Amino acid sequence: MKIYLASYQTLMINRGGPTYKILCLKDTLEKLGIDVCLFNMWDYDLKFTDDDLVHIFNANIHTYPMANNLKLYGAKYVVNPIFYSNHSAQKIHLYRMLEAPFKKIFKRTYSDYFFTKYVCDNAKMVLPNTRDEGNLLCGALGVEREKIQIIHNGVEERFAHADPSIFEKKYGLKDFILYVGHLGAVRKNGPKIIEALQRIDHPSVIIADVLKNEEGDLCREMLSHSKNILHIDWLKHDDPMFASAYAACHTFILPTRYETPGRAALEAGLAGANVVITPYGGTREYFEQYAEYAEPSSVHSIVEVTEKSLEKKKDSVLKDHILKNFLWDKIARQTLQMYKRVLAQ
Repeated sequence: MKIYLASYQTLMINRGGPTYKILCLKDTLEKLGIDVCLFNMWDYDLKFTDDDLVHIFNANIHTYPMANNLKLYGAKYVVNPIFYSNHSAQKIHLYRMLEAPFKKIFKRTYSDYFFTKYVCDNAKMVLPNTRDEGNLLCGALGVEREKIQIIHNGVEERFAHADPSIFEKKYGLKDFILYVGHLGAVRKNGPKIIEALQRIDHPSVIIADVLKNEEGDLCREMLSHSKNILHIDWLKHDDPMFASAYAACHTFILPTRYETPGRAALEAGLAGANVVITPYGGTREYFEQYAEYAEPSSVHSIVEVTEKSLEKKKDSVLKDHILKNFLWDKIARQTLQMYKRVLAQ
């Protein structure tokens, strides 16, 4: 059995959740003795046997050509779609019905939903991160429920042992509010997050790339006038300073438009931080009653919920919940059993 892990071409530029998911899964599967490699599009001699399986991360226009060619050459693949929308399943289904006649008139006219559905429909198994994502794939795109298996996101155990003193000594801060993620991507809700932090009389830290677009420019301008916010450029994921920031903060916030489920929040929670997160995207499936939930469209809600979190003492309840359910070793073993079932078909 050989497993190929694959995704869109600019994955390593974006350095988002899928990047670290693939790398962590690869590392953990290899520790279990599995032959795993990152898909190399430049491998001229690449051939797939019946004992090979491609695991695609993301189902969209960027992975559609790969899925299409794997299908044409008879190679087996499974997909983690990483698909979510704040639109209801009914609304998306209606949109797809309305666009159908236009596709017949205007050839080669496709929506994002077409590509997601195609990649999922031709996969051996579809592996959403949450039940909400699985229900949306079935209800909105008509993906066969029999193909669905929920496989949760994982987190590295090392965050449970993060040393807060590394960050505290360098920056002279502890028990601050922390946000980690990109700024400039609309889904990440950057302007509202920054405005909320500006309104809270408490030290805050943002560790983020700021994209070079209109929203990124706005975030950059807002940060330049924020007296209580320390902005730190993106750190490498394995930098001890990164984990130390999680452990040194009091409350980690991720009130984005949606998360599936928010890898950084899992890391922060495992490091012992209180967590404030969006309620959208299946986050309650992971954080249950152990986090606070803020309405991302409301600055007032983000402020109110974050202040509530600051009033609560840090404890180990969320940390223990993550240790029990979401470490990579557990997730990789579930994934491996799924691989074996697919290859046995």
